Amino acid sequence: MHEVWPGTPYPLGASWDGTGTNFALFSEVAQRVELCLFDDRGRETRLELPEVDGFVWHGYVLGVGPGQRYGYRVYGPHEPKYGHRCNPAKLLLDPYGKAVDGDLRWHESVFSYHFAAPSEMNTEDSAPYMPKNVVINPFFDWGDDRAPHTPYNETVIYEAHVKGLTRRHPQIPKSQRGTYAGLAHPAMVDHLIELGVTAIELMPVHQFVSEHALVARGLTNYWGYNTVGFFAPHNAYSSSGQRGEQVLEFKAMVRTLHEAGIEVILDVVYNHTAEGDHLGPTLSFRGIDNAAYYRLSDSDRRYNLDYTGCGNSLNVRHPHALQLIMDSLRYWVLEMHVDGFRFDLASALAREFHDVDRLSAFFDLVQQDPVVSQVKLIAEPWDVGEGGYQVGNFPPLWTEWNGKYRDSVRDFWRGEPVLPEFASRLTGSSDLYADDGRRPLASINFVTCHDGFSLHDLVSYDHKHNEANGEDNRDGTDDNRSWNHGAEGETDDSAIRALRLRQKRNLIATLFLSQGVPMISHGDELGRTQRGNNNAYCQDNELAWMPWRTDDDLRDFVQRVSTLRGDHPVFRRRRFFEGRTHGAGLDGERDLVWLTPAGEEMTESDWHTGYARAVAVYLNGDAITEPDTRGQRVRDDSFLLLFNAHSESIVFRLPEEGYGERWEIALDTATDLVSGHEPVKARDEIEVIDRGLLLLRRLSDGSP
Repeated sequence: MHEVWPGTPYPLGASWDGTGTNFALFSEVAQRVELCLFDDRGRETRLELPEVDGFVWHGYVLGVGPGQRYGYRVYGPHEPKYGHRCNPAKLLLDPYGKAVDGDLRWHESVFSYHFAAPSEMNTEDSAPYMPKNVVINPFFDWGDDRAPHTPYNETVIYEAHVKGLTRRHPQIPKSQRGTYAGLAHPAMVDHLIELGVTAIELMPVHQFVSEHALVARGLTNYWGYNTVGFFAPHNAYSSSGQRGEQVLEFKAMVRTLHEAGIEVILDVVYNHTAEGDHLGPTLSFRGIDNAAYYRLSDSDRRYNLDYTGCGNSLNVRHPHALQLIMDSLRYWVLEMHVDGFRFDLASALAREFHDVDRLSAFFDLVQQDPVVSQVKLIAEPWDVGEGGYQVGNFPPLWTEWNGKYRDSVRDFWRGEPVLPEFASRLTGSSDLYADDGRRPLASINFVTCHDGFSLHDLVSYDHKHNEANGEDNRDGTDDNRSWNHGAEGETDDSAIRALRLRQKRNLIATLFLSQGVPMISHGDELGRTQRGNNNAYCQDNELAWMPWRTDDDLRDFVQRVSTLRGDHPVFRRRRFFEGRTHGAGLDGERDLVWLTPAGEEMTESDWHTGYARAVAVYLNGDAITEPDTRGQRVRDDSFLLLFNAHSESIVFRLPEEGYGERWEIALDTATDLVSGHEPVKARDEIEVIDRGLLLLRRLSDGSP
């Protein structure tokens, strides 16, 4: 017997206070709500929530505490033509549940209709096949944990998958591989520090499930973009496997990473849920209040509007759906201590009506929220709907994954004549961000990410090879902008292998020496391959897991160029280059000059001539306009970047003495060796190998 008191409508979810647990669930359409408690043998006890205030059903259950499994049954209209899909035969997960126990077992009972008769309501109990929520103990010893608060201009992001990053690491105990504890292992933390990483961006860790169609093919949703719980850390990433322990383990991981000065950014999927379209399962939101939580067609409310390609779109026009998103974001910052979010298909969140609206309610709420507005906010600035590609159009508080950077850098190094755009991307994409008062740091620069080819595959394949996904190679993009350099896939040809390695270095060096915030994809520094699969979302195996032994190890090069960036503020400016002569305070020198291989300043016609695949750029360390944190002038070394994307070597002539009398090689993508070279002088000639990059540092008068 359980004693049930009225409880309170806030906070939503299950809240334990040491004596009992308050349960609160929003549903505008419900007529009655039952709390379902499950014991260790799976036996169910149903308790009716006794009170409702402002459409929030609530009750306090004395004696119920951490570890208790629970779910809900909602009684109300089942009228699909009006958008209502209540069905008390379906056990429902709590949208505010902090932990989930078990996994979904696909069975016809988790659907609200019969497969053979879709118009008939399915009244078979789904509880035996459903995961259950778990009441958690919210208390955790954070000690003296402090958020690193790394400025964007000092940030290096490492995108990673919790399981894939650590599953094969030989120094991590087997019991911890593929888990939050494995990510916090000293061997993993040391690796991140050595790379100069300041923030790890984790692919989805909100509780997710694998789609029915994938499971039927013997596959899983490995990436995790199929959320069913926006407050719960994914339980499969817990090393203990014990009920509710994933919450404590996640917090311990964050605390450890913070101690190392590494921020934790979460890839979050608030644009859709795992319930899919109108023929999807009833797991949570659909059975609680379908019309409140999902965008439905105005012409026929049986159907979902889909801006995501995943069957549904969360209804950001509804105040309770917006509240869910904002409460979730605040929870992960305040209770889980994360440092920011990358919003998957963020354009979908901006659709109040049809068009993407920069002033939508979601962005207004974020802007004024005292918690969420203070962390890193990164948009994936597109969705699959009309007008969804919105790179450069998000509000000033936001940074963006810059897809145009990715495309132009790939195109340049495979020999496409895109020099003007490449120049803009290298210098911070002022064409996208300057007009709105934003700065280079609005651009999250990347060449590869989880979606698409890995860096190794980008230089090894002309075409995708996704046969393992079971979709006849139809899935995944065909717009890869890749180049195999003469052989499709792996090869023993030493010349091709050397060229591919040089191209990987070119792409990495370009990324780290560009203005903006660099993001690298996990494993690129080790030559990770997916054997040409550019959509490994369903490959929970060695195809997608990160290798820790490889013959093609780029780690030292990544460390070197990352250190260069960290040591020299001229590569990570907070303001755009102006390219013009400043006043006497900056010695009358320009901060940036574009030069031809002949060492002369580029003219308008030069941008479109035969030199369109080779260019030099002078970065003036004495003409940095922004001050440091104490308001002092920033001075740095000056550099020359020599780019040659031609198929033949090109001789560059250094510019006149006004740019610098002597220069030394600081980086050469053709070789790991940069020492042993004699300094070169103004107007000297220097050869840059075909598809190569040289970085020269100006020597001061007193340098040897």
